[in-house]
Amino acid sequence: MTNKATPGNNSMAADVRTAADGVAETARNAATSMTDAARDVVAKVDESRSTAADGLAAAASALRDRAAGLPGGETVRDVARATADGLGRSAEYVRTHDATRMMSNVASLVKSNPGPALAVAAAVGFLVGRALSHD
Repeated sequence: MTNKATPGNNSMAADVRTAADGVAETARNAATSMTDAARDVVAKVDESRSTAADGLAAAASALRDRAAGLPGGETVRDVARATADGLGRSAEYVRTHDATRMMSNVASLVKSNPGPALAVAAAVGFLVGRALSHD
């Protein structure tokens, strides 16, 4: 039994090629669109970095200013100061790292600590769910 090229077979092969080319073009367009959207998100995050860093720095400053007057003893004041220091370091980190580098750092952290990262993700998901639920 030999495979003979017939006009019907050539037409079907051409139709399959045309369909495959269409699917490939659609996939390329979707990939380009997703890449463009990702660039837009990164640009928006980078634009708001300064505002976020300023907010973190302001919170750190306010906490430092009020730490001495907090009730609960020296332990509470020490925790408040440590929290203020952490907020200050976070503000500096946000100022000095672009969105791409921050995402890379988060990915490295998650890869090296998958268990705690999963626990944090679950806790954040729970909190977001609670915040968005309409009781």
